Amino acid sequence: MTKSLKSINPIFSVVILNFNTGDYLQKCLQSISLSELASQKYEVIVVDNASADTSISLAKKIPLLNTKYLILNTNLGFATGNNRALSILSPSSKFVLFLNPDTTVEPQTFSKMLTFFQENKKIDAATCYLKFALTGKLQPECHRDFPTPLAALLHFTGISSRAYFMEYLDYSKIQKINACSGAFLMIKRSVGDSINWWNEKYFYYGEDLDLCYKLRQKGYSLYFYPFTQVTHYQGISSGIIKKTQDVSTASSQTRLRITLASTEAMRIFYQENLIDKYHPIVGFFVMSGIKLLELLRIFKAKYLC
Repeated sequence: MTKSLKSINPIFSVVILNFNTGDYLQKCLQSISLSELASQKYEVIVVDNASADTSISLAKKIPLLNTKYLILNTNLGFATGNNRALSILSPSSKFVLFLNPDTTVEPQTFSKMLTFFQENKKIDAATCYLKFALTGKLQPECHRDFPTPLAALLHFTGISSRAYFMEYLDYSKIQKINACSGAFLMIKRSVGDSINWWNEKYFYYGEDLDLCYKLRQKGYSLYFYPFTQVTHYQGISSGIIKKTQDVSTASSQTRLRITLASTEAMRIFYQENLIDKYHPIVGFFVMSGIKLLELLRIFKAKYLC
């Protein structure tokens, strides 16, 4: 079911996938309502993954023009949920921004990002400066590389995340990156169509890395744009991010499901994108490491949260 408050011809679509986010979705839409980009230039599509809370009713109190709501009867996960939104994009839309509901944007965010794309034809996809709401610091996932076996080993053992998060780059400059977070990912519609958008084998986590990998494989560009900041609470729906567990709306059942999905995403990414690049013995150790990590995360989700 969709609802449109005004018929216009936007060139920019904002897709927000919601699942039990309480009043965070409302705060996100409130920040969008203050956008300096003229309302006739963008539309907002809210897809709800069968939330059981009041997040949608709260969101509808924000009088945003050209807003559509797609209410799903079951939780289809991040990739499938976002793909469902694509079927109701306005025909005139040329750019799609995937935005998490636990974010707030600056008034200039949309206008700056749209100008960035329109003035630089070589830009196929881009993200911006994501900062943690609770610390004000940069979220490293918005500026990262792919999880090769070595980078993943160094990261998950705590030895070093420098390579994985591309910490050797200057975060104050516009530059090409390999991958970013799906919390804020803007992409040309034509480019998204050519890579078939989100891989629905992923339920939660990993789908953003997979999409970025497809961009790279097809020769498309992904840029980090630091001149607008988006505040991200991170983990409100999942409940497995340590920094926001106290304010998360996730149930214990949801935390466990997301925990399993997070490690399954690692398996899918390796099997679909990296397995042919490494010796089978490397694959054995990768899969064994993922299984060990999964057991540790399940224990934590059941007994320590």
